[in-house]
Amino acid sequence: MSLIELRGVKKSIGQEEILKGISLSVQKGEFVAIIGASGSGKSSMLYIMGLLDKPSEGEVFFEGKRVVFSDEAELSRLRNKSLGFVFQFHYLLPEFTLLENAMLPAIKLGVDREEARERAYELLKSLGLGGKENRRIYQISGGEMQRVAIARALMNNPSVLLADEPTGNLDSKNTQKVMEIFQQINAEGTTVVMVTHELQLAQQAKRVVEVKDGVILSDRLN
Repeated sequence: MSLIELRGVKKSIGQEEILKGISLSVQKGEFVAIIGASGSGKSSMLYIMGLLDKPSEGEVFFEGKRVVFSDEAELSRLRNKSLGFVFQFHYLLPEFTLLENAMLPAIKLGVDREEARERAYELLKSLGLGGKENRRIYQISGGEMQRVAIARALMNNPSVLLADEPTGNLDSKNTQKVMEIFQQINAEGTTVVMVTHELQLAQQAKRVVEVKDGVILSDRLN
């Protein structure tokens, strides 16, 4: 059974057709890179896979069950419990500490605060941020900010981590650090789907899906 499946997905904005009938299946435990030039439709695909946007046509299945995009309560539950997101911009809250930022998804899900604190602490430590958990966002580097964002994304043990150009604002050293974290997360069983325009990064995934002008050009294993 596929973890996420798109069937004949189309996406239009006004008169512009962004996705032109995409069908794609992602299995549990895969590390998939979706690659394409700017405007190819790759981020639109990811947002639909992550239930952040709905298709104009076609169907989306999560863990074998068809997603009903009109059921906002169920969409919210799935996004909070089963999906983790990392974006090019980290969207961390500057008034909170690193620990508090990482804890947020668990608090939102109703997890006991002390339990959430312990998990956030362990995640930050595993991502090389031990001892910095009480710092504010302005006290850490860009690479460290993205690692906090990854900790936040992993807070509720999601089935899949979805990343949209997660290294877009990072230098080469921090880019490679993020890729190593993704590979480690994947080795531990989390499915990873990453959008990138960089072939060098895509080649570090197990599978590469190339998108151009809203259609899939190729789908290959590395």
